[in-house]
Amino acid sequence: MRTLTLNIATSLDGYIAKPNDDLSFLKLVEKEGEDYGYAAFTATIDTIILGRKTYDWVLREIGPSHYDNGDRNVYVITRIERPAVGRTIFYNGDLAKLVQQLKSGSGKNIYCDGGAEIVNALLEDDLIDEFIISVIPVLVGNGRRLFKDGRPEQELELISVKTFDTGLAQFHYKRKK
Repeated sequence: MRTLTLNIATSLDGYIAKPNDDLSFLKLVEKEGEDYGYAAFTATIDTIILGRKTYDWVLREIGPSHYDNGDRNVYVITRIERPAVGRTIFYNGDLAKLVQQLKSGSGKNIYCDGGAEIVNALLEDDLIDEFIISVIPVLVGNGRRLFKDGRPEQELELISVKTFDTGLAQFHYKRKK
């Protein structure tokens, strides 16, 4: 069975974005030649799930080639029907059913790239198998929290912790079965 992994960055105080979906604090740890294991991780996946706000930010800040590079299926979870663009599918159906269908299929693993609404919907249905959380050394004080209150408790098992000279700490957990 395929694994669904959340790979995301957060501030030390648990925010994935400042007010107005400002992600500028991510630049604090940008370093030439350092991708924090991202290339190695993406070599293990062939499917990406993300929310429309995250998708729009990536298109605006990085460009369409970040997702639409021809070798991955991308599911943008949205409330509005839109036609597919290449291998990018705008999905407005039941998220849990989509993930269960993807997990039972063949292929490499599945990557959840955020945002918070998608992450918390997946947590409610206990569908995230692994968590790679990169903690940026900053307290932003306000914004969009990674984890919302009111979700079920889930026990995790530590796989690894990596630290970097930029101050970033990366925690890799898997869900206890």
